[in-house]
Amino acid sequence: MDYVIYFIITIAILVFVHEFGHFAAAKLCGMRADVFAIGFGKRLFGWNKIKGFTFGDLPKDFDGQGHTDYRLCLLPLGGYVKIAGMVDESMDVDFANKEPQPYEFRAKPVWMKVVVITAGVLMNLLLAWIIFWGRNFFQEKQITKTTSIGFVIPDSPADSIGFVAGDKILAVNGKSVDNWETLNEELFINTLGQDLSLKIERNGKVERISFPRSKIPDETTDRFLLPEGLSKPIIKGVLENSPAQEVGILTDDMLLKLNEIPVYSSSQVTQLIKKNKDKAINILLTRNRDTLDVAVTPNKKGEIGIYIGHDFTGEIDYQSHGFLEAFYLGWLDIVKMTNLTFTMLGKVIGGEIEFGKAFGGPVKIAQFAAQSADTGIVSFLYFLALLSLSLAIINILPFPVLDGGHLIIILIEGITKREIPVKVKIAIQNTGFVILLLLMAFIIYNDILTL
Repeated sequence: MDYVIYFIITIAILVFVHEFGHFAAAKLCGMRADVFAIGFGKRLFGWNKIKGFTFGDLPKDFDGQGHTDYRLCLLPLGGYVKIAGMVDESMDVDFANKEPQPYEFRAKPVWMKVVVITAGVLMNLLLAWIIFWGRNFFQEKQITKTTSIGFVIPDSPADSIGFVAGDKILAVNGKSVDNWETLNEELFINTLGQDLSLKIERNGKVERISFPRSKIPDETTDRFLLPEGLSKPIIKGVLENSPAQEVGILTDDMLLKLNEIPVYSSSQVTQLIKKNKDKAINILLTRNRDTLDVAVTPNKKGEIGIYIGHDFTGEIDYQSHGFLEAFYLGWLDIVKMTNLTFTMLGKVIGGEIEFGKAFGGPVKIAQFAAQSADTGIVSFLYFLALLSLSLAIINILPFPVLDGGHLIIILIEGITKREIPVKVKIAIQNTGFVILLLLMAFIIYNDILTL
């Protein structure tokens, strides 16, 4: 239910912002917006100036007389604004056999049509920009002043590559790194889809380690490398009436071993616990310089009711930014993420990155929305900004049904000074809609397979 709730909240925010852009631009340009809908399909309830608040569908012959019907629909997978005189997802073309009216989309100049059709994308960009700005302005950025490895988990990907504790990483694919955040950015983001060559310092000598991209796990599934100065996993909280509380595990206990396996990271602890659902686990931990051995049995979900974290004893700096600087950095974040998106898209087309690792549908959105919300409002807002930017990028692509597809048609009509026949527009819309549905079905199927 958490996934469902956060998915609906996330989609509702993004759709409202996007569609409000179209709606506001249409109104400012003197066009009628007959419907403002969150969701698709059957009208659950809504409000308009003629009927007031009503449940269910409106009569088929309902005339809003220029007033908008604000409605919530059954399927929370998007939304739309129905602008008079425009061929859109509603496929309503009754206006085609009538003379164009001054308040219709088709009667307006090309520049107004362009403004209206791109306003949704601009609003999504604006939302992402504001959140990025706020993150840069209000939240200090942590800079972990080390690139030296503290732990290498036995039999882990890092171990198989040949890393050892004490290695200091100097550069990734030729890019120098001087802190842990920059190192992770180069490993997991800027070199996405590329094989890696790391320049390292080991025992006073400079060496090079090269390995294929496939050796690195997803950043979300495990910590690939652990920095020098990072403690072993520490209990940061214990849930009431949980298996952990029942056996006497306390906050600030440090975990050493699970079933005789040395543990180094929170993700490693989580994975070991989940593998032992309904089975007793022996945990070796330290408390106030004492070493204790406790046995705890995870519940059916593979949880024992603990929050796991780490303490860091190394040097940490905090970087803050002024109002205008944060505004500029927010725009740089948008440019950087946009470049990364198109780079990743190119690598997917070229077969360098698996489709499932690059794209996610409703299931993954629900997962990430719930996970980011669990870690705090800042994480949720950042996820929302990334999703809003992704929505803007996808929508501006020149594909039928999307805003980019509408924009291409508008520009063609503007250049040729002739309106494309309504039947042709409907055929383009239908083709695009079918392809989009098939793509969405494949993405959802892939989401389920990767659960």
